[in-house]
Parts: sequence; C-alpha cells; structure tokens
Amino acid sequence: MIGAGRHVFSAILVGMLVTSFVVAIWTGVETDSGWVALGWAVLTLVVLQVGYVVLIISLMLNQIPKTGAAASASANPAPPLHGDGVSL
Repeated sequence: MIGAGRHVFSAILVGMLVTSFVVAIWTGVETDSGWVALGWAVLTLVVLQVGYVVLIISLMLNQIPKTGAAASASANPAPPLHGDGVSL
C-alpha cells in the first residue's frame, strides 16, 4: 500500500506542476509579461496546495470514529432478526 500512496502523491504533484505550467504559458501569451505569468503560476500553486491540504484534513476527520450521541444516532437501533443464520 505504501507504493500506491507514493503513486497518488506523484500524480497529484505532476498534475499541480502541469496546471501551473499551463497557467503560466497562457498568462504569458495573454499579457506578454514574464513576471505576471510567474505571479499567476505561483498563485495557482498556492491555491492548489491549499485545496490539497483541505482535502487531506477532511479525509482524516472522516476517519475519526464517532463517539457519544453521534455514534448512537447513526447506529441501527433494531437488533438483527435471526443472528448469523447458524443453527446448532
């Protein structure tokens, strides 16, 4: 599973860099300014990184087990009708 995590991270990193590169080229063509293109590329990287951090935090918060009233509200209050179906 560690290798899969590295693959996902590298795919996200490549996607961020490609997106930033496309924004830099597009902005450079539209404005004829390398500095404006660089600024927009950096801004794109910052926005994408903030979005990535928010995604990771939300995924981590969804993994925390519920306790107290939240757990009892989401649990099925009705017991199973026939157990596991094994008769002795």
